[in-house]
Order: sequence, then structure tokens, then C-alpha cells
Amino acid sequence: MAVAEPLDDELVELAVEVFSMLADPTRVRIVLALRGGELSVNTLADVVDKSNAAVSQHLAKMRLSRLVTTRRDGNRIFYRLANEHVAQLVTDALFQAEHSVVDQPRHHHQDERTDD
Repeated sequence: MAVAEPLDDELVELAVEVFSMLADPTRVRIVLALRGGELSVNTLADVVDKSNAAVSQHLAKMRLSRLVTTRRDGNRIFYRLANEHVAQLVTDALFQAEHSVVDQPRHHHQDERTDD
């Protein structure tokens, strides 16, 4: 097995910050909602079943942590994931969580289609 090169301390700290930022159910739901593309605060609030104010606060923190970016259209602001890694982290965390509760996680099952 190859020995991993030591990581830069700053990168490790930034990774910890990312995990800390994602350690919130509402933020995980926001990331999942944004996998399909950019959404407004109003739409995100409906999707995650939280108030606009609460979602705005979460998005502000996520923006500071560079997990999401914005685009303004008139007086509306649309949010999108900063990159594909954000969605992948959340997806992988959900897959890992699934391992904790079932013996055979759904994400390991092959497509069981039969040919007719």
C-alpha cells in the first residue's frame, strides 16, 4: 500500500470547515435540492420546508464557505452549488449513513431489469 503524502494543514482545516458546514439537516437538504440546478430562496424554502429567513441564513453561511454561488436576476437571487464536489460529499455521506442502518444498502444493488 502506498504511503499518502502529508496534507497541507490549511487544506485539512478547510476540509473540517466544509464538514462542519454540512453538519446540519437543512443544509444537507439544500444541497440535495440544488443538485438539479439553481433555485431561488423562495423555492428552496418550499423544498426544505423552512422559512425564507431561515433558508437565507443557511445560504449566507454556505456562500461564505464557498459551497454555493449566486446569480442575480433583477431583484431575485438564485443559488447553485459551487462545484460538483459539494453534491458528491452529501451523496457519499448519505450512502455511508445507509450502511449504518441496513445490511445491503440500496446504492449497492444492481439494476434488476429483466429482458422481455
